[in-house]
Amino acid sequence: MNKKKYLNKLQEKWGLNSVFQTIMVLVVFAVTGTTVVFIKPLLFSLIGFDHLKGIYSILVYVILVFPLYQVLILIYGFIFGQFTFFWNWEKKFVQRIIGKSKKIKSTDN
Repeated sequence: MNKKKYLNKLQEKWGLNSVFQTIMVLVVFAVTGTTVVFIKPLLFSLIGFDHLKGIYSILVYVILVFPLYQVLILIYGFIFGQFTFFWNWEKKFVQRIIGKSKKIKSTDN
């Protein structure tokens, strides 16, 4: 697949103004993910959870690291000049989570 066409498709999907902005958004995703990969073992070790395995590790990850990712993506979005995109992205993400939890609750009745 042609890289230019792929970037144009992402630009259109995300409602961005230019291919450069699309690349900056991809850089923010990459830097944030890389930071989490490096921080997770340090964080787990610091709080004494480095021995956790299996489901417990996943639960601690979701409780501690996942929110950290959300904060980091906003920080890096600001640094790379894409804060508005990532702020809107976070709001949509939270709305999807709330919407799914409401659907789950309504099916429990």
